[in-house]
Amino acid sequence: MTIKANVARAQPLAVDSFASDVLSGLSARQKWLAPKYFYDERGSQLFEEITELAEYYPTRCELAILREHNAEIARVFGPKTALVEFGSGSTRKVRIVLEAATTVEAYVPVDISAEMLRQEARQLQHDWPRLRVLPVAADFTLPFRLPSAIVGLARAGFFPGSTIGNFEPQDAAAFLRHAGRMLGTRATLIVGVDLVKDAKVLNAAYDDAAGVTAQFNLNLLARINRELSADFDLAAFSHRAFYNNERRRIEMHLVSGRRQKVNVAGQVIEFAAGETIHTENSYKYTIESFGLLAQSAGWTPLAAWTDGYFSVHALAAKA
Repeated sequence: MTIKANVARAQPLAVDSFASDVLSGLSARQKWLAPKYFYDERGSQLFEEITELAEYYPTRCELAILREHNAEIARVFGPKTALVEFGSGSTRKVRIVLEAATTVEAYVPVDISAEMLRQEARQLQHDWPRLRVLPVAADFTLPFRLPSAIVGLARAGFFPGSTIGNFEPQDAAAFLRHAGRMLGTRATLIVGVDLVKDAKVLNAAYDDAAGVTAQFNLNLLARINRELSADFDLAAFSHRAFYNNERRRIEMHLVSGRRQKVNVAGQVIEFAAGETIHTENSYKYTIESFGLLAQSAGWTPLAAWTDGYFSVHALAAKA
């Protein structure tokens, strides 16, 4: 089966929306930028490099769990299933699931990075010619239109990579409710969740010795320069990441090295020396605390697989 020449678009990924979000964040008392904007083409490439780093355990651990338990995960899916991946990026993880999931007839990767989405979908279609690969370029946190080709198929969701931790807990619950609405009744959902652990391990994972995570963080400013006619001096900002034990989350910031003014989309943004832009959180859970979060959002925990560092959860939509 051939992949559609044009990637389906649920909504335009508008420059004015990007500008509005950036200006809103940079005008706040604690400046912030939404982590979904990390993933332009360069950001997506850098993130793939991060997943190969020795310090960055989540991808390595999750891949091992998926390989060991893919047959059990596949049994969660019903017959004639469409698998919808929220924020797909690389297909490396879903391939492991597909190896065992013989009942999956269609795969719908949804991602904001249209070019990477197109490339990954094309390659997967080549490698899995009997699978219907139906990519959708969209912000997966917002409502989007699923392809009409999956009408009549059961639906399952796939949300690996501990992306759920990038949401504030109340927003994580809201996303899970959103996923339930998108997938519909009797759906299942597979979610990757990073676990609470020693702060030294966490800090190293988000502030690697080679500085790749620093490049990833700073690339967000480079994107703003390119797309919003800004004039950030990247050399005047540095990467900072640390584990906030009280809130059980990693925080990533960009730190202004001096007092400065930056032009962004026609507005002037002032920075004090040492002032930060908060770019990402990564919340860590226990098996029990994530199960409670899922239940509060309309899902029933079915199973969880873990190596002690990372976990993969199977959920079923409550009737």
